[in-house]
Amino acid sequence: MVTTPMLRMALVVPVVAAMIAACATSPTGRRQLRLVSDTEMAQMGAAAFQELKQKTPPARNTPATRYVQCVAQAITREVGGEWEVQVFDSKEVNAFALPGGKIGVYTGLLEVAENQHQLAAVIGHEVAHVLAGHSAARVSNQMAAQLGVAVLAGSTGMSPDMIGMGANLLLVLPNSRGDESESDIIGQQIMARAGFDPAQAAQLWINMGRDRSGAPPEMLSTHPSPDTRIRDLNSNLTQVQPLYQQARAAGKRPNCSS
Repeated sequence: MVTTPMLRMALVVPVVAAMIAACATSPTGRRQLRLVSDTEMAQMGAAAFQELKQKTPPARNTPATRYVQCVAQAITREVGGEWEVQVFDSKEVNAFALPGGKIGVYTGLLEVAENQHQLAAVIGHEVAHVLAGHSAARVSNQMAAQLGVAVLAGSTGMSPDMIGMGANLLLVLPNSRGDESESDIIGQQIMARAGFDPAQAAQLWINMGRDRSGAPPEMLSTHPSPDTRIRDLNSNLTQVQPLYQQARAAGKRPNCSS
């Protein structure tokens, strides 16, 4: 396909205009691309949650499930809304929160999150992703990257694979790492307001970083390195310790145990 500069401009301008019109701002002031609505994201979240429950066995009513519920309820009281919390019987060290008020915690995480404060750091972090609209932004970034690849490949003759690799490295992954760092800070604020010790958020990542075999370089990962997270969370302690002290003075003293 041979294109003129005028045709290339005609192809690119509508894409750029649509992206500018869809810009939003996160709770910390980061610019985001939003091409999908909250309602659409809630529907996606509910569908994904239902599918996961069918594939991964939910844990029965055990001390572990009651423990997770206790911590999650303390966190979600600070943000409002209705949340469904499910514990999954799996050795995977993971947790998530989905648009539409869905929280999942894998039992393997409880081997790494050594106390209620560290578990609160994880759940606060995952809830922060939802509050900050990160799922919608990531879906939008992927949509924009795919659209951009199609437009650039058609207008320049470059390989779609080469353009796609560049788009992933320069757009999707850096934004994902930014989302993770932002959720660390927002989650630390939420856990402090709920009466959990925010200093334990950094300790959690010390635990997480003990086995670093096979980890990809930070530049090629969707997550910051444990060292980066520990440094940022420790640096933020001066901002969140007053929230923690206020919560404790107000009688917010969670007592969750497994």
